[in-house]
Amino acid sequence: MELLLKQNIEHLGRVGDVVDVKAGYARNYLLPQGMAVMVTKSNIAEIEKARAQALAEEQARVAGLKDLATKLADTSVTIEGKANEEGHLFGSVNAAQIASALREKGVVVDDKQVRLENPLKEIGVYDVAVHLHATVEATVKVWVVQQKPA
Repeated sequence: MELLLKQNIEHLGRVGDVVDVKAGYARNYLLPQGMAVMVTKSNIAEIEKARAQALAEEQARVAGLKDLATKLADTSVTIEGKANEEGHLFGSVNAAQIASALREKGVVVDDKQVRLENPLKEIGVYDVAVHLHATVEATVKVWVVQQKPA
């Protein structure tokens, strides 16, 4: 059954795509949820307008994220941790701690946007990637320093 998508659906298509799905999936899920409509000339025209509007909104959002990326490139955060004499941390610094430190500086990022291959386990300076969008990524300097004794 051919349907015209009204929303982006993961693993199926984007707004305005004509997709071929099984009849049961269309009748029981896509049509009742309002995610798709039957393919007609009026529906195609309506979806094209919605697609153009969604594209404009996405471009504006990406432009805002690029501004955030330039702000992130100029930002560095310092995280303190207890370490031994060789500089090995007793714990580790993870993505959530980095995102929290960025939020304290006024840069709103989600924990999942901070991309660390492995937690940071030594004192030093690290370049950490922050994935904002499929096309926008920034790098933040993270300073991991010895915690001052109390």
